Amino acid sequence: MLLRSLLIGAGVRSTTGNLNLEILGIAYDSRQVSDGFVFVAIRGGRTDGNRFVPQALSGGAIAVISSMSSHLASETASTWVEVEDDRNALAAVAANFYGYPTRALHLIGVTGTNGKTTTTYLIESILRAAGHPAAAFGTIEYRGPGFVFEAERTTPEAPDLERLFRRVVEAGWKYSVMEVSSHAIDLKRVAGLHFDVAVFTNLSRDHLDFHGDMRSYFLAKKKLFTGMNEGVPRVMVLNQDDETYAELRSIAPAQVVSYGMRSAADICPVNHHFGWEGSEAVFKTPVGTIELRSRLMGTPNLYNMGAAIGVAVGLGISSDAIRQGIESLPSVPGRFELVHAGQTFRVIVDYAHTNDALEKVLNSAREITLGRLIVVFGCGGDRDRSKRPLMGEAAGRGADYVLVTSDNPRSEDPQAIIDEIVGGLGRVGTPFLIVADRREAIREALAAAKPADTVLIAGKGHEAYQIIGDKTFPFDDKTVAFELLHELNAGRNH
Repeated sequence: MLLRSLLIGAGVRSTTGNLNLEILGIAYDSRQVSDGFVFVAIRGGRTDGNRFVPQALSGGAIAVISSMSSHLASETASTWVEVEDDRNALAAVAANFYGYPTRALHLIGVTGTNGKTTTTYLIESILRAAGHPAAAFGTIEYRGPGFVFEAERTTPEAPDLERLFRRVVEAGWKYSVMEVSSHAIDLKRVAGLHFDVAVFTNLSRDHLDFHGDMRSYFLAKKKLFTGMNEGVPRVMVLNQDDETYAELRSIAPAQVVSYGMRSAADICPVNHHFGWEGSEAVFKTPVGTIELRSRLMGTPNLYNMGAAIGVAVGLGISSDAIRQGIESLPSVPGRFELVHAGQTFRVIVDYAHTNDALEKVLNSAREITLGRLIVVFGCGGDRDRSKRPLMGEAAGRGADYVLVTSDNPRSEDPQAIIDEIVGGLGRVGTPFLIVADRREAIREALAAAKPADTVLIAGKGHEAYQIIGDKTFPFDDKTVAFELLHELNAGRNH
């Protein structure tokens, strides 16, 4: 594609050089440049891509797109394009280069603080049951025709997304579902995508280290519904029980499908029961009553099911396919996931890493626990510090016994993080124990559990690593719990 065509909608301020160059690819990382590429220099929070223009040129880049003017750069290409917003330009050139593939798809975007991953898994399963293979992009992995990648972040950068969506379209698939993070919206990663359906799960405190305050955090997510460069979604699936509902519904009331726990919602469970290994529920929906059994448990998962049903209704999928899709989903990695090793108590691994999520998952665990509820958790380093005492307080209010440990401390002192958690936990008076080593904390929790108890291991979920300092170590809560349960069982049998 000619550079001139690539720049449509990119917010060009000025150009230097030849705009009739044939562009063979796009790179925002100088290490990914090949001959004939255009290099888009992104000014990030930690790194300025303009510093790497010389490397991009030596790697074969024939043009540079930047928010800097060429005469300010230490090294310049013969063709330099100055743009108003480098991230908006990256999204525009990516969409142009790959031919706006999402315009040929039913693209479902799921945003909100909690529940995004489980909701996308449910939607994907329903689509599969309806005979529609669907690509999926989210916190755990990116899946589609001929590709499965472990996710580096919830939402990839614009060129990576557009390239994968082009593969989805060329394979003849018509559906895709993705988690849309607030970071991705603010950083314009999804600015060139056409969303057919948008889902809002809920809003609670998170990522304030990035957004600054709750209003800014919400307004970032709201952009998915007001439309970015590609217009307002055809269907909006909204949580009627969330405080954001009225503001989001006012955008386009006729396009809203609501869900919640109350009968006023379009979709709601009229009754439900949580068993040892799953749920039974009856949902009221616009396509009739749906009775189903699911291996997912807890009230948050009733919300996730409601959201997925809302998407299916918006896409015209039958009630039979909705039921089959929900019932055929075995579990979601690290989301209220049960660990079985022959023990007489429940062990659950969950990704809950905000105070609201921890409170909700503890409430869900309480609903299915006859004995004590024991929780193991920590907080990540180099992230929003203000939520640490709030998580401590949530743990103390929701559990009978708390083990405070490390999560991903990163560059921070693990003990300093723990001290901030204990500041909130201490206000409640619940018994607790500090065990900084996460494996040993899990061991202590399992050893303390008795029949009919539940042990909740929270914070890392699907993550198979722990970041300490500048190093990443293998660590999977589910695997560790399974190993320790076998050790404990073997010890008790001798």
